[in-house]
Amino acid sequence: MPRLFRPALIALFGISVWLAPAQAQDTAQDQDNVGEQAATEEPAAPEQMADLSLDALFGRLTASKDDKEASRYTKEISERWSTSGSDTLDLLLMRGRKAMRSGDHDKAVAHFSRLIAFAPEFAEGWNARATAYFAQEDFGYALADLYHVMRLEPRHFGALSGMALIFEGLDMERQALTAYREALTIHPHLEGAKAGVERLEEKVQGQPI
Repeated sequence: MPRLFRPALIALFGISVWLAPAQAQDTAQDQDNVGEQAATEEPAAPEQMADLSLDALFGRLTASKDDKEASRYTKEISERWSTSGSDTLDLLLMRGRKAMRSGDHDKAVAHFSRLIAFAPEFAEGWNARATAYFAQEDFGYALADLYHVMRLEPRHFGALSGMALIFEGLDMERQALTAYREALTIHPHLEGAKAGVERLEEKVQGQPI
């Protein structure tokens, strides 16, 4: 696997969300207002996290002042993204992740594909399979699955960062820079995206559009 691509496994694995497409569109339109409100609020204590809506968590993540604060909201968002509401789906997700950890990427793809077949609107299935394809260096398939994730959740900073890494590895530097920047508008403390912008801004500057 190309050295540049290895951090994307961290960026992609276990970060996805279930939202109906119409709901995702509505919440994306409200994001600016939520962020402005969150900027005036104190960081939520761990016991208060469960009382916050996903929109509120995103707003607080965008307004977070440092990496420590951002990591708390990232963790809570990731946990909600990984919750399907079905024991059967959760079992398939768990088995796929176990196969990933053991390096059996073919088995992981099989589990995640079954998950997608049962629940095509559950974005974690697409994101998890993208990670497995990525590990196999099947970057075209990984990118296609990431587009499905973004259709379900336009605020998905993990998928955006993963897409950017794939674009960068394919020498599509302008597209990569755009994706990194979009990820940072949602998660301003996302280290991989910040590093990507630093790598590419000077290189892309002056390139023909």
